[in-house]
Amino acid sequence: MDNDSLWQAYVTQPSAELREKLILNYLPLVRTIAGRLAVKMPYFMQQADLESCGTMGLIEAVDKFDLSMGVAFETFAYHRIRGAMFDELRRQNWVPRTIWQRQQAVKAAKEKLAQSGEPVTELAVANGAGLTLEELRQVTGQWNASQMYSLDEEIHNGEGDAVRRTDLLADDDSPDPLTIIDELEDKRILADAIATLKERDRLVLALYYQEELTLKEIGSVLEVSESRVCQLHSRAVKNLRKILQQMMK
Repeated sequence: MDNDSLWQAYVTQPSAELREKLILNYLPLVRTIAGRLAVKMPYFMQQADLESCGTMGLIEAVDKFDLSMGVAFETFAYHRIRGAMFDELRRQNWVPRTIWQRQQAVKAAKEKLAQSGEPVTELAVANGAGLTLEELRQVTGQWNASQMYSLDEEIHNGEGDAVRRTDLLADDDSPDPLTIIDELEDKRILADAIATLKERDRLVLALYYQEELTLKEIGSVLEVSESRVCQLHSRAVKNLRKILQQMMK
């Protein structure tokens, strides 16, 4: 059954089966429109996405088409399908219209230079797009800053190896290996410095920093007054600082 007969049958006696057949019969129209638009779309809008949106526009067109209007369904559906695709594009794309238009001019200029075999230099692209060098760099920067990238997308590093973008992101919860090494080295130096202190100084520091005793509690251990412990602690810290300064020279 051709499309005209199918429409006549659907208008005479609507059914879910005939509606589905109409939609399937006009899917090639969706693919044709999507194919034409795909070459002008930003990278994040693939042809499959356009076809998906266009199919929704086609379904809406089938449901709202009035055969008595005397307009071919293809003409009526074309605007619905194309409109659905552009609605989705506007929903996903937050780039200002002026930047979008300038970027399209830059893209066209690059393609024209490449096809002609001329060097694709900044100056040539700027001239081809009707921009100054400063405007070209501004547009490029704004465009790059506005793009979204999939973290699962594979890119090639400087050595030619394929890696996922997510593997290149810094993990704030993972300590920096260099920081760990520095901390370990600092601890080693500190331990060596403490080892050179007199036994009483080492004991005071150990009780205060490792055992976390108060000055009063340390006084009880050493059988001295709290004020005396304060003096011993200050002396130990002073001696330790002096040793560390000598070791760092």
